Amino acid sequence: MSAAVALSAPFVIRGELVEGDTSRHRSRDLGVDFATPAIELDALVTPRSELPPLLNVPLAEIIDFLVETGERLRLDGNPHMQRCLDLVAETNPLPRRVVENLYRAAPALLNRDSLWAQVESNFADPAVLDGWVSRTDAAGNTGAVRAFPPRVVHMLAGNAPSGCVASIAQSALVKGISLFKMPSSDPFTTVAVLRTMAEIDPNHPVVQSMSAVYWAGGDETIERTIYRPQYFDKIVAWGGGPAINNVVKYLGPGIQLVSFDPKSSISMIGREVFASDQVLADVAERVAADTCVFNQEACLASRFVFLETTDRAQARRFCAELLPRLGVDRVFGSAVAPLPPTDIRDEVEVMGAMGDELEVFGRFDGRGMVVLSDEPVDFHPSNKISNVVMVSSLDEAVRYVNVATQTIGVYPFERKAQLRDALAGAGGQRVCRVGTANGHVEGGPHDAMYPLARLVHWMGDDDILTADANPALP
Repeated sequence: MSAAVALSAPFVIRGELVEGDTSRHRSRDLGVDFATPAIELDALVTPRSELPPLLNVPLAEIIDFLVETGERLRLDGNPHMQRCLDLVAETNPLPRRVVENLYRAAPALLNRDSLWAQVESNFADPAVLDGWVSRTDAAGNTGAVRAFPPRVVHMLAGNAPSGCVASIAQSALVKGISLFKMPSSDPFTTVAVLRTMAEIDPNHPVVQSMSAVYWAGGDETIERTIYRPQYFDKIVAWGGGPAINNVVKYLGPGIQLVSFDPKSSISMIGREVFASDQVLADVAERVAADTCVFNQEACLASRFVFLETTDRAQARRFCAELLPRLGVDRVFGSAVAPLPPTDIRDEVEVMGAMGDELEVFGRFDGRGMVVLSDEPVDFHPSNKISNVVMVSSLDEAVRYVNVATQTIGVYPFERKAQLRDALAGAGGQRVCRVGTANGHVEGGPHDAMYPLARLVHWMGDDDILTADANPALP
Protein backbone atom coordinates (compact mmCIF):
# COMPACT_ATOMS: atom_id res chain seq x y z
CA MET A 1 0.00 0.00 0.00
CA SER A 2 1.21 3.47 -0.87
CA ALA A 3 2.54 5.54 2.00
CA ALA A 4 0.10 8.26 0.94
CA VAL A 5 -2.98 6.06 1.42
CA ALA A 6 -4.58 5.36 4.78
CA LEU A 7 -7.80 3.49 5.50
CA SER A 8 -10.54 5.61 7.05
CA ALA A 9 -11.51 4.53 10.58
CA PRO A 10 -14.29 6.76 11.94
CA PHE A 11 -15.61 6.75 15.52
CA VAL A 12 -19.12 6.46 16.93
CA ILE A 13 -19.92 8.61 19.96
CA ARG A 14 -23.33 7.83 21.47
CA GLY A 15 -24.88 7.07 18.11
CA GLU A 16 -23.17 9.86 16.18
CA LEU A 17 -20.71 8.98 13.44
CA VAL A 18 -17.52 11.06 13.75
CA GLU A 19 -15.30 11.14 10.67
CA GLY A 20 -11.90 12.68 10.01
CA ASP A 21 -8.26 12.00 9.29
CA THR A 22 -6.54 14.06 11.97
CA SER A 23 -4.48 11.17 13.34
CA ARG A 24 -2.61 8.47 11.47
CA HIS A 25 -1.84 5.05 12.89
CA ARG A 26 -0.39 1.72 11.79
CA SER A 27 -1.90 -1.70 12.40
CA ARG A 28 0.23 -3.90 14.65
CA ASP A 29 0.24 -7.11 12.64
CA LEU A 30 0.28 -6.10 8.98
CA GLY A 31 1.69 -2.57 9.17
CA VAL A 32 -1.23 -0.97 7.29
CA ASP A 33 -1.94 2.72 7.85
CA PHE A 34 -5.35 3.96 8.95
CA ALA A 35 -6.60 7.44 9.82
CA THR A 36 -8.93 8.50 12.62
CA PRO A 37 -10.64 11.70 13.75
CA ALA A 38 -9.30 13.76 16.62
CA ILE A 39 -10.43 12.55 20.04
CA GLU A 40 -12.53 15.00 22.05
CA LEU A 41 -12.02 13.72 25.58
CA ASP A 42 -15.04 15.57 27.02
CA ALA A 43 -17.29 13.64 24.63
CA LEU A 44 -16.07 10.30 25.97
CA VAL A 45 -17.07 10.74 29.60
CA THR A 46 -20.44 11.06 31.31
CA PRO A 47 -20.52 13.09 34.54
CA ARG A 48 -21.46 11.02 37.56
CA SER A 49 -24.23 13.54 38.23
CA GLU A 50 -26.02 11.99 35.24
CA LEU A 51 -27.67 8.63 35.83
CA PRO A 52 -26.90 5.92 33.25
CA PRO A 53 -29.29 6.04 30.26
CA LEU A 54 -30.20 2.36 30.71
CA LEU A 55 -30.81 2.50 34.46
CA ASN A 56 -34.59 2.20 34.32
CA VAL A 57 -34.94 0.38 31.00
CA PRO A 58 -36.27 -3.15 31.67
CA LEU A 59 -33.77 -5.87 30.88
CA ALA A 60 -36.32 -7.61 28.66
CA GLU A 61 -36.50 -4.51 26.43
CA ILE A 62 -32.71 -4.35 26.22
CA ILE A 63 -32.58 -7.98 25.11
CA ASP A 64 -35.28 -7.27 22.50
CA PHE A 65 -33.07 -4.50 21.11
CA LEU A 66 -29.99 -6.75 21.05
CA VAL A 67 -31.91 -9.50 19.26
CA GLU A 68 -33.07 -7.02 16.61
CA THR A 69 -29.47 -5.84 16.25
CA GLY A 70 -28.41 -9.43 15.66
CA GLU A 71 -30.92 -9.73 12.85
CA ARG A 72 -29.63 -6.49 11.27
CA LEU A 73 -26.01 -7.68 11.51
CA ARG A 74 -26.49 -10.46 8.96
CA LEU A 75 -23.67 -9.95 6.50
CA ASP A 76 -25.64 -10.25 3.27
CA GLY A 77 -27.94 -7.39 4.20
CA ASN A 78 -25.64 -5.07 6.15
CA PRO A 79 -23.50 -2.64 4.10
CA HIS A 80 -21.52 -1.56 7.18
CA MET A 81 -20.40 -5.13 7.88
CA GLN A 82 -19.72 -5.72 4.19
CA ARG A 83 -17.45 -2.66 4.07
CA CYS A 84 -15.85 -3.80 7.32
CA LEU A 85 -14.97 -7.13 5.76
CA ASP A 86 -12.94 -5.35 3.09
CA LEU A 87 -11.21 -3.14 5.65
CA VAL A 88 -10.41 -5.83 8.23
CA ALA A 89 -8.95 -8.00 5.47
CA GLU A 90 -6.33 -5.24 5.10
CA THR A 91 -5.39 -4.93 8.79
CA ASN A 92 -5.99 -8.33 10.40
CA PRO A 93 -3.76 -11.42 10.02
CA LEU A 94 -6.76 -13.73 9.78
CA PRO A 95 -7.59 -14.65 6.17
CA ARG A 96 -10.55 -12.85 4.62
CA ARG A 97 -12.54 -16.09 4.41
CA VAL A 98 -12.15 -16.67 8.17
CA VAL A 99 -13.17 -13.09 8.96
CA GLU A 100 -16.23 -13.55 6.75
CA ASN A 101 -17.17 -16.71 8.63
CA LEU A 102 -16.78 -14.85 11.93
CA TYR A 103 -19.10 -12.10 10.69
CA ARG A 104 -21.66 -14.68 9.53
CA ALA A 105 -21.55 -16.31 12.97
CA ALA A 106 -21.76 -13.00 14.87
CA PRO A 107 -25.59 -12.73 14.95
CA ALA A 108 -25.69 -15.90 17.05
CA LEU A 109 -23.94 -13.95 19.82
CA LEU A 110 -27.17 -11.93 20.12
CA ASN A 111 -29.49 -14.93 20.27
CA ARG A 112 -32.27 -14.41 22.83
CA ASP A 113 -31.75 -17.70 24.66
CA SER A 114 -28.01 -17.12 24.83
CA LEU A 115 -28.42 -13.62 26.25
CA TRP A 116 -30.83 -14.79 28.93
CA ALA A 117 -28.53 -17.71 29.77
CA GLN A 118 -25.72 -15.24 30.47
CA VAL A 119 -27.89 -13.19 32.79
CA GLU A 120 -29.40 -16.13 34.65
CA SER A 121 -26.03 -17.81 35.23
CA ASN A 122 -24.38 -14.60 36.45
CA PHE A 123 -27.11 -13.45 38.82
CA ALA A 124 -29.01 -15.62 41.28
CA ASP A 125 -31.88 -13.17 40.89
CA PRO A 126 -31.75 -11.20 37.62
CA ALA A 127 -34.23 -8.74 39.12
CA VAL A 128 -31.23 -6.98 40.71
CA LEU A 129 -30.49 -5.55 37.27
CA ASP A 130 -33.92 -3.90 37.04
CA GLY A 131 -34.25 -2.51 40.54
CA TRP A 132 -33.71 -2.89 44.26
CA VAL A 133 -34.32 -6.41 45.58
CA SER A 134 -35.21 -6.76 49.25
CA ARG A 135 -33.67 -9.35 51.52
CA THR A 136 -33.72 -10.30 55.20
CA ASP A 137 -30.85 -11.91 57.08
CA ALA A 138 -30.98 -14.55 59.82
CA ALA A 139 -31.09 -11.87 62.54
CA GLY A 140 -34.13 -10.25 60.97
CA ASN A 141 -32.30 -7.25 59.54
CA THR A 142 -33.73 -6.07 56.24
CA GLY A 143 -32.11 -4.42 53.30
CA ALA A 144 -31.99 -4.25 49.53
CA VAL A 145 -29.36 -4.74 46.87
CA ARG A 146 -29.01 -3.60 43.28
CA ALA A 147 -26.58 -4.42 40.49
CA PHE A 148 -26.02 -0.81 39.45
CA PRO A 149 -24.86 0.01 35.90
CA PRO A 150 -21.07 0.38 35.68
CA ARG A 151 -18.97 2.86 33.73
CA VAL A 152 -16.47 0.80 31.76
CA VAL A 153 -13.58 1.16 29.33
CA HIS A 154 -13.33 -1.96 27.18
CA MET A 155 -9.91 -2.61 25.63
CA LEU A 156 -11.02 -4.93 22.87
CA ALA A 157 -9.04 -7.89 21.58
CA GLY A 158 -7.64 -7.83 18.07
CA ASN A 159 -7.50 -11.57 17.37
CA ALA A 160 -11.26 -12.06 16.81
CA PRO A 161 -12.95 -9.33 14.73
CA SER A 162 -16.44 -10.34 15.87
CA GLY A 163 -15.53 -10.43 19.56
CA CYS A 164 -16.71 -6.86 20.00
CA VAL A 165 -20.30 -8.08 19.55
CA ALA A 166 -20.03 -10.12 22.76
CA SER A 167 -18.54 -7.14 24.62
CA ILE A 168 -21.32 -4.85 23.38
CA ALA A 169 -23.90 -7.40 24.53
CA GLN A 170 -22.30 -7.70 27.97
CA SER A 171 -22.27 -3.94 28.36
CA ALA A 172 -25.95 -3.67 27.44
CA LEU A 173 -26.98 -6.54 29.72
CA VAL A 174 -25.47 -4.80 32.75
CA LYS A 175 -26.86 -1.44 31.53
CA GLY A 176 -23.37 0.06 31.52
CA ILE A 177 -21.95 3.24 30.09
CA SER A 178 -19.15 1.93 27.89
CA LEU A 179 -16.21 3.29 25.95
CA PHE A 180 -14.79 0.72 23.54
CA LYS A 181 -11.13 1.17 22.67
CA MET A 182 -10.68 -0.63 19.37
CA PRO A 183 -7.51 -2.60 18.50
CA SER A 184 -5.17 -1.56 15.69
CA SER A 185 -5.78 -4.88 13.92
CA ASP A 186 -9.49 -4.07 13.73
CA PRO A 187 -10.44 -0.40 14.20
CA PHE A 188 -13.63 -0.95 12.19
CA THR A 189 -16.01 -3.71 13.37
CA THR A 190 -17.18 -2.09 16.60
CA VAL A 191 -18.14 1.06 14.71
CA ALA A 192 -20.08 -1.00 12.16
CA VAL A 193 -22.07 -2.69 14.95
CA LEU A 194 -22.83 0.59 16.72
CA ARG A 195 -23.86 2.21 13.42
CA THR A 196 -26.24 -0.69 12.85
CA MET A 197 -27.74 -0.08 16.29
CA ALA A 198 -28.08 3.65 15.62
CA GLU A 199 -30.00 2.93 12.42
CA ILE A 200 -32.57 1.00 14.46
CA ASP A 201 -33.01 3.93 16.87
CA PRO A 202 -30.32 6.61 17.34
CA ASN A 203 -31.91 7.71 20.61
CA HIS A 204 -32.24 4.27 22.14
CA PRO A 205 -30.61 4.17 25.61
CA VAL A 206 -28.37 1.29 24.48
CA VAL A 207 -27.02 3.47 21.66
CA GLN A 208 -26.69 6.47 23.95
CA SER A 209 -24.64 4.39 26.39
CA MET A 210 -21.84 3.39 24.00
CA SER A 211 -18.92 4.96 22.16
CA ALA A 212 -16.11 3.44 20.10
CA VAL A 213 -12.77 5.13 19.37
CA TYR A 214 -9.15 4.28 18.70
CA TRP A 215 -5.97 5.56 20.26
CA ALA A 216 -2.55 3.97 20.39
CA GLY A 217 -2.17 1.95 23.57
CA GLY A 218 0.09 3.71 26.04
CA ASP A 219 -0.79 7.23 24.86
CA GLU A 220 -0.61 8.97 28.22
CA THR A 221 -2.17 12.20 26.95
CA ILE A 222 -5.42 10.25 26.62
CA GLU A 223 -5.09 7.53 29.24
CA ARG A 224 -4.08 9.83 32.09
CA THR A 225 -7.42 11.58 31.61
CA ILE A 226 -9.70 8.67 30.75
CA TYR A 227 -8.51 6.13 33.30
CA ARG A 228 -9.81 7.99 36.35
CA PRO A 229 -12.40 6.83 38.91
CA GLN A 230 -14.45 10.01 38.53
CA TYR A 231 -15.18 8.83 34.99
CA PHE A 232 -14.99 5.03 34.99
CA ASP A 233 -15.39 2.17 37.50
CA LYS A 234 -13.75 -0.62 35.55
CA ILE A 235 -11.28 -1.28 32.78
CA VAL A 236 -11.99 -4.51 30.92
CA ALA A 237 -8.76 -5.53 29.23
CA TRP A 238 -8.41 -8.13 26.50
CA GLY A 239 -4.88 -8.29 25.24
CA GLY A 240 -1.27 -9.29 25.59
CA GLY A 241 1.01 -8.77 28.54
CA PRO A 242 2.20 -5.26 27.57
CA ALA A 243 -1.40 -4.04 27.17
CA ILE A 244 -2.38 -5.39 30.59
CA ASN A 245 0.73 -3.99 32.26
CA ASN A 246 0.04 -0.59 30.74
CA VAL A 247 -3.41 -0.52 32.36
CA VAL A 248 -2.18 -1.66 35.77
CA LYS A 249 -0.32 1.59 36.42
CA TYR A 250 -3.60 3.50 36.32
CA LEU A 251 -5.40 1.34 38.87
CA GLY A 252 -6.24 2.66 42.30
CA PRO A 253 -9.13 3.17 44.69
CA GLY A 254 -12.37 3.38 42.75
CA ILE A 255 -11.19 1.87 39.47
CA GLN A 256 -10.77 -1.88 38.96
CA LEU A 257 -9.29 -4.12 36.30
CA VAL A 258 -11.31 -7.01 34.87
CA SER A 259 -8.61 -8.81 32.95
CA PHE A 260 -9.00 -11.35 30.17
CA ASP A 261 -5.23 -11.59 29.96
CA PRO A 262 -3.19 -13.90 27.71
CA LYS A 263 -3.94 -17.57 28.13
CA SER A 264 -2.59 -20.83 26.74
CA SER A 265 -4.61 -23.99 26.19
CA ILE A 266 -3.66 -27.64 26.04
CA SER A 267 -4.83 -31.12 25.11
CA MET A 268 -4.48 -34.17 27.38
CA ILE A 269 -4.62 -37.45 25.45
CA GLY A 270 -4.79 -40.76 27.28
CA ARG A 271 -3.17 -44.01 26.19
CA GLU A 272 -6.58 -45.17 24.95
CA VAL A 273 -5.90 -43.19 21.77
CA PHE A 274 -3.87 -46.14 20.51
CA ALA A 275 -6.77 -48.60 20.78
CA SER A 276 -7.17 -48.66 16.99
CA ASP A 277 -6.16 -46.80 13.85
CA GLN A 278 -9.68 -45.37 13.67
CA VAL A 279 -9.50 -43.95 17.19
CA LEU A 280 -6.05 -42.52 16.53
CA ALA A 281 -7.25 -40.77 13.36
CA ASP A 282 -10.36 -39.39 15.09
CA VAL A 283 -8.46 -37.99 18.07
CA ALA A 284 -5.74 -36.50 15.86
CA GLU A 285 -8.45 -34.67 13.91
CA ARG A 286 -9.99 -33.41 17.16
CA VAL A 287 -6.64 -32.12 18.44
CA ALA A 288 -6.03 -30.39 15.10
CA ALA A 289 -9.46 -28.76 15.23
CA ASP A 290 -8.67 -27.34 18.69
CA THR A 291 -5.22 -26.22 17.57
CA CYS A 292 -6.29 -24.34 14.46
CA VAL A 293 -8.96 -22.02 15.88
CA PHE A 294 -8.10 -18.58 14.42
CA ASN A 295 -4.89 -20.23 13.17
CA GLN A 296 -3.91 -20.79 16.82
CA GLU A 297 -4.36 -17.11 17.74
CA ALA A 298 -7.31 -17.80 20.07
CA CYS A 299 -6.63 -18.26 23.78
CA LEU A 300 -8.62 -21.49 23.65
CA ALA A 301 -6.48 -22.94 20.83
CA SER A 302 -4.41 -25.93 21.92
CA ARG A 303 -0.66 -25.35 21.89
CA PHE A 304 0.65 -28.28 23.94
CA VAL A 305 -0.53 -31.90 23.67
CA PHE A 306 0.33 -34.08 26.65
CA LEU A 307 0.33 -37.63 25.31
CA GLU A 308 0.15 -40.51 27.76
CA THR A 309 2.85 -42.89 26.52
CA THR A 310 6.42 -43.86 27.23
CA ASP A 311 6.76 -45.56 23.84
CA ARG A 312 8.44 -43.16 21.43
CA ALA A 313 7.30 -45.16 18.43
CA GLN A 314 3.70 -44.66 19.55
CA ALA A 315 4.30 -40.94 20.02
CA ARG A 316 5.73 -40.71 16.50
CA ARG A 317 2.60 -42.40 15.15
CA PHE A 318 0.44 -39.80 16.84
CA CYS A 319 2.55 -36.92 15.51
CA ALA A 320 2.49 -38.33 12.00
CA GLU A 321 -1.30 -38.61 12.19
CA LEU A 322 -1.70 -35.09 13.58
CA LEU A 323 0.53 -33.26 11.10
CA PRO A 324 -1.63 -33.47 7.93
CA ARG A 325 -4.75 -32.50 9.89
CA LEU A 326 -3.14 -29.16 10.79
CA GLY A 327 -3.08 -28.24 7.10
CA VAL A 328 -6.85 -28.51 6.57
CA ASP A 329 -9.14 -25.61 5.71
CA ARG A 330 -11.58 -25.00 8.56
CA VAL A 331 -14.44 -22.61 9.28
CA PHE A 332 -12.29 -20.50 11.62
CA GLY A 333 -8.84 -21.43 10.36
CA SER A 334 -7.05 -21.60 7.03
CA ALA A 335 -5.09 -24.44 5.44
CA VAL A 336 -2.06 -22.17 5.15
CA ALA A 337 -1.35 -19.82 8.03
CA PRO A 338 1.21 -17.01 8.32
CA LEU A 339 4.66 -18.27 9.23
CA PRO A 340 5.83 -18.03 12.85
CA PRO A 341 8.21 -15.22 13.81
CA THR A 342 11.82 -15.67 12.75
CA ASP A 343 13.06 -16.24 16.30
CA ILE A 344 10.70 -19.18 16.80
CA ARG A 345 11.66 -20.69 13.45
CA ASP A 346 15.35 -20.41 14.37
CA GLU A 347 14.74 -22.00 17.76
CA VAL A 348 12.82 -24.94 16.31
CA GLU A 349 15.49 -25.56 13.69
CA VAL A 350 18.25 -25.50 16.32
CA MET A 351 16.35 -27.82 18.64
CA GLY A 352 15.54 -30.19 15.79
CA ALA A 353 19.24 -30.60 15.08
CA MET A 354 20.12 -31.39 18.70
CA GLY A 355 19.31 -35.09 18.71
CA ASP A 356 16.72 -37.64 19.82
CA GLU A 357 15.14 -35.63 22.66
CA LEU A 358 13.23 -33.44 20.21
CA GLU A 359 11.84 -34.35 16.80
CA VAL A 360 10.21 -32.08 14.24
CA PHE A 361 7.44 -33.21 11.90
CA GLY A 362 6.64 -30.98 8.94
CA ARG A 363 8.31 -27.79 7.76
CA PHE A 364 7.75 -24.06 7.83
CA ASP A 365 5.27 -23.80 4.98
CA GLY A 366 2.23 -22.50 6.86
CA ARG A 367 0.52 -25.90 6.91
CA GLY A 368 1.49 -26.69 10.45
CA MET A 369 4.28 -28.40 12.33
CA VAL A 370 4.49 -30.90 15.19
CA VAL A 371 7.35 -30.81 17.69
CA LEU A 372 7.74 -33.98 19.78
CA SER A 373 9.57 -33.59 23.09
CA ASP A 374 9.92 -34.99 26.58
CA GLU A 375 9.33 -31.58 28.20
CA PRO A 376 7.30 -28.60 26.95
CA VAL A 377 9.31 -26.29 24.70
CA ASP A 378 10.34 -22.92 26.13
CA PHE A 379 8.73 -20.83 23.41
CA HIS A 380 5.01 -20.10 22.91
CA PRO A 381 3.80 -22.33 20.02
CA SER A 382 1.89 -20.30 17.45
CA ASN A 383 0.91 -20.28 13.78
CA LYS A 384 -0.18 -23.93 13.91
CA ILE A 385 2.80 -25.39 15.77
CA SER A 386 1.74 -28.20 18.11
CA ASN A 387 4.14 -29.36 20.82
CA VAL A 388 3.43 -33.02 21.67
CA VAL A 389 4.91 -33.87 25.07
CA MET A 390 5.28 -37.47 26.22
CA VAL A 391 4.10 -38.15 29.80
CA SER A 392 3.84 -41.38 31.74
CA SER A 393 0.33 -40.48 32.93
CA LEU A 394 -2.17 -37.66 32.56
CA ASP A 395 -1.89 -37.11 36.31
CA GLU A 396 1.76 -36.23 35.71
CA ALA A 397 0.73 -33.72 33.05
CA VAL A 398 -1.28 -31.74 35.61
CA ARG A 399 1.98 -30.24 36.88
CA TYR A 400 2.24 -28.28 33.64
CA VAL A 401 -1.12 -26.56 34.24
CA ASN A 402 -1.15 -23.12 35.86
CA VAL A 403 -3.30 -20.00 36.22
CA ALA A 404 -2.62 -19.09 32.59
CA THR A 405 -4.09 -22.38 31.31
CA GLN A 406 -7.53 -21.60 29.92
CA THR A 407 -9.00 -24.60 28.09
CA ILE A 408 -8.02 -28.25 28.53
CA GLY A 409 -9.33 -30.75 25.99
CA VAL A 410 -9.34 -34.34 27.29
CA TYR A 411 -9.52 -37.79 25.69
CA PRO A 412 -11.00 -40.21 26.63
CA PHE A 413 -13.94 -38.00 27.55
CA GLU A 414 -14.81 -39.92 30.71
CA ARG A 415 -11.42 -39.05 32.20
CA LYS A 416 -12.42 -35.39 32.46
CA ALA A 417 -14.24 -36.14 35.70
CA GLN A 418 -11.13 -37.82 37.13
CA LEU A 419 -8.89 -34.88 36.29
CA ARG A 420 -11.00 -31.75 36.72
CA ASP A 421 -10.49 -31.13 40.45
CA ALA A 422 -6.72 -31.46 40.13
CA LEU A 423 -6.78 -29.23 37.04
CA ALA A 424 -8.79 -26.57 38.88
CA GLY A 425 -6.44 -26.78 41.84
CA ALA A 426 -3.49 -26.18 39.52
CA GLY A 427 -5.16 -23.07 38.11
CA GLY A 428 -6.90 -24.43 35.00
CA GLN A 429 -10.09 -22.66 34.02
CA ARG A 430 -12.09 -24.95 31.75
CA VAL A 431 -12.09 -28.61 30.78
CA CYS A 432 -13.88 -30.03 27.75
CA ARG A 433 -13.93 -32.94 25.34
CA VAL A 434 -10.99 -32.66 22.97
CA GLY A 435 -12.21 -31.26 19.67
CA THR A 436 -14.81 -28.97 21.26
CA ALA A 437 -12.62 -26.14 22.55
CA ASN A 438 -14.40 -23.60 20.35
CA GLY A 439 -17.82 -24.62 21.64
CA HIS A 440 -19.34 -23.38 24.88
CA VAL A 441 -22.20 -24.19 27.19
CA GLU A 442 -24.27 -21.00 27.15
CA GLY A 443 -23.89 -18.93 30.28
CA GLY A 444 -20.74 -20.66 31.50
CA PRO A 445 -17.85 -18.86 33.22
CA HIS A 446 -15.07 -17.26 31.21
CA ASP A 447 -11.48 -17.11 32.43
CA ALA A 448 -12.56 -18.51 35.81
CA MET A 449 -15.17 -15.83 36.47
CA TYR A 450 -18.71 -14.78 35.69
CA PRO A 451 -18.00 -11.53 33.85
CA LEU A 452 -21.38 -9.81 34.19
CA ALA A 453 -21.33 -10.16 37.96
CA ARG A 454 -17.82 -8.67 37.96
CA LEU A 455 -18.81 -5.72 35.80
CA VAL A 456 -21.71 -4.32 37.82
CA HIS A 457 -21.41 -1.90 40.74
CA TRP A 458 -23.00 -3.72 43.65
CA MET A 459 -24.91 -1.32 45.90
CA GLY A 460 -26.50 -2.24 49.21
CA ASP A 461 -29.25 -0.46 51.16
CA ASP A 462 -29.23 -1.71 54.76
CA ASP A 463 -32.38 -0.87 56.71
CA ILE A 464 -31.36 -1.88 60.24
CA LEU A 465 -33.61 -0.68 63.05
CA THR A 466 -31.05 -0.39 65.90
CA ALA A 467 -27.32 0.19 66.13
CA ASP A 468 -26.90 -2.94 68.28
CA ALA A 469 -28.66 -5.24 65.82
CA ASN A 470 -25.36 -7.06 65.37
CA PRO A 471 -24.01 -7.27 68.94
CA ALA A 472 -21.14 -9.53 67.93
CA LEU A 473 -19.58 -6.72 65.91
CA PRO A 474 -17.30 -4.11 67.58
